[in-house]
Amino acid sequence: MPPAASTRSTLRRGAAVVWRGIREEPRWFALAVLGSTVYGVMTALMAWAIGWCTSNVLTPAVAVRDVTAGQLWTIGGVLTGVVTLNVAGIVARRVAAGNVMFGLGAAYRQRVTRQYLALPLRWHQRHPSGQLLSNANADVEATWNIFAPLPMALGVIVMLVFGAVQMLIVDPVLAAVGMVVFPLLFLANAVFQRRMSPLITRAQQLRAEVSEVAHESFEAALVVKSMGREDQEARRFAEAAYTLRDANILVGRTRGTFDPAIESIPTIGTLAVIAVGAWRAGQGAVTAAEVVQIAYLFSVLAFPVRAFGWVLGELPRSVVGWERVNAVLQATGAMAYGPAQLPDRDAATVAARRLDFAYEIDLPEGGTELSPAIRDVTITVPAGATIALVGPTGSGKTTLTNLLLRLVDPDSGQVLVDEVDLRTVRQGGVSRVAALVPQQTFMFEDTVRDNVTLGADHTDDEVWEALRVAQARRFVRSLPDELDTRVGERGTNLSGGQRQRIALARAVIRRPQLLVLDDATSAVDPSVEQEILTALRGVSSATTVLLVAYRMATIALADEIVYIEEGQVRGHGSHEALVTTCPGYAALVSAYAREAADRAAVAADEEEVAS
Repeated sequence: MPPAASTRSTLRRGAAVVWRGIREEPRWFALAVLGSTVYGVMTALMAWAIGWCTSNVLTPAVAVRDVTAGQLWTIGGVLTGVVTLNVAGIVARRVAAGNVMFGLGAAYRQRVTRQYLALPLRWHQRHPSGQLLSNANADVEATWNIFAPLPMALGVIVMLVFGAVQMLIVDPVLAAVGMVVFPLLFLANAVFQRRMSPLITRAQQLRAEVSEVAHESFEAALVVKSMGREDQEARRFAEAAYTLRDANILVGRTRGTFDPAIESIPTIGTLAVIAVGAWRAGQGAVTAAEVVQIAYLFSVLAFPVRAFGWVLGELPRSVVGWERVNAVLQATGAMAYGPAQLPDRDAATVAARRLDFAYEIDLPEGGTELSPAIRDVTITVPAGATIALVGPTGSGKTTLTNLLLRLVDPDSGQVLVDEVDLRTVRQGGVSRVAALVPQQTFMFEDTVRDNVTLGADHTDDEVWEALRVAQARRFVRSLPDELDTRVGERGTNLSGGQRQRIALARAVIRRPQLLVLDDATSAVDPSVEQEILTALRGVSSATTVLLVAYRMATIALADEIVYIEEGQVRGHGSHEALVTTCPGYAALVSAYAREAADRAAVAADEEEVAS
């Protein structure tokens, strides 16, 4: 796209963003414009006030070589009145513009966040968390920051019109000299915006990328440290940061080139007015007061006129920010819900019928391709049964649990709970009867109690009972404030095993009809795991349990085992039967047995250090 066409496109799209903001905050924006108008009028009127004081007070006082107290009070009163109104306009403009900018920012952060909650997990799987954080924070901020300089720019227009009228009334010749300045100012600002638009657009995009890289590194801190990738992550962040630095330096260099030129134009105009005014005053065409009035008017124009440059400079950032925010707000794929409600009974029967599911993978050259994860899976989990889901890494176990809990919908097939298709269940109906303890547990920066209850109405006795089942009561009792102990951001004050046990208590306290444990005890000592599973067995007669299992102790707890490989069910039955009939299962559990001793030692050491 040619530069001129690109500039017009940016102005057009920027104007659309501004108009959207005005429609959402009309009252505050109107107050900001009103305050800016008062500011513009009073700024221009100050030149008249100085000219009036010069003509009616200072010139007579100089002529008689005497000044009275009344004359001083007159000067002070006139100037104080104009300055007071000017300050009132500035305060109104800034307060109202701040309400517009921050009000829109708060509103759109909430909209983006609500959209995140509404969009299905499948959409989230295609968007890194760093990008989502940038959309809700930096991009929203960039979109609406234009409302900081915009009201001032509108007030400057009023100031220029009012000032031009003053100059024409005082002396058309001096006005003509001064009028040359305004086209030069607008031309300089237009060239400035044309140069700055692509530079600021790139800087805003890079700013979002830096935020994404940083957040991804923080999010995966455990993986980065455990795999010894600190240096590589530091280099990855440094590359993004230095690229952003170079882009910002280029923006600053361009701004530094144009700023002196734009600021010098009113100054040159002031000198021209003084030179021509002196000549005109010598001829008797104007008075000294009128020359002072017009010269002062030009001297105060330099700073306010820069508001046009600020607005034009913010437009590209607003456009880029809005496009990234709007991409989230316009995202589709929200799950459809029906009117059905799952039966309120003890344990649920879960059935999967010919499930297929594939992930969309973004290609480096653009576009996407499908990567099948689940293919033609059919299983049944009887009410009250405990089923172990076993398979090698990447076989589709976690994907299958997400489908069974309707965190994602299958591409084809059905998931039935008590013969009710989950697609027909009302919103929140599945989470009312089912609970998931995932591989990666998340702890809120809150108390142990609130991390277990998640704000639901449970008594402390119920919390302690859930902690007992999860074998977490002992270590919680040893914490400084027991249930009121804050666990730190993401549970940094706890070991991996402790976090898993609190997450398990979080699920148990809800007394779910269906409980899915996705390798939920991998970070605890095998002996502690056995205690957890035994306690869980004692209270799970009213609960159907699906275990994603790796350890033999976990597998042995199951009534039946489902072996999955490459997204397909390759066998199901008892452990003894599968060992003899399913070679893949036999090889896998043998590998688990060889690894069990090493994992047990590591988990025991971690528990000892934590306690």
